[in-house]
Amino acid sequence: MEPETSSPTREFVEYVARLLAREPDLVEVTESVEGSTTVYHLKLAPDDVGRVIGREGRIVRAIRSLLRAAAMRQGVRVGLEIE
Repeated sequence: MEPETSSPTREFVEYVARLLAREPDLVEVTESVEGSTTVYHLKLAPDDVGRVIGREGRIVRAIRSLLRAAAMRQGVRVGLEIE
């Protein structure tokens, strides 16, 4: 179930993933809280996983860096998992 209100961080992950994906309608972002960390779970079409990860993981590393920077400003911890 999606939460009623969407966080700006979750919207950012979804926005970037939709831009990178060839099938943006299949992009789905859910979030869960594990201890003091909010983990965003990104589900994509099988063919889009490699596009979002990028060569040697460069794209996903960049996304995670931006997420951490935004989270530090809010004083929270975040993680990103691609499924």
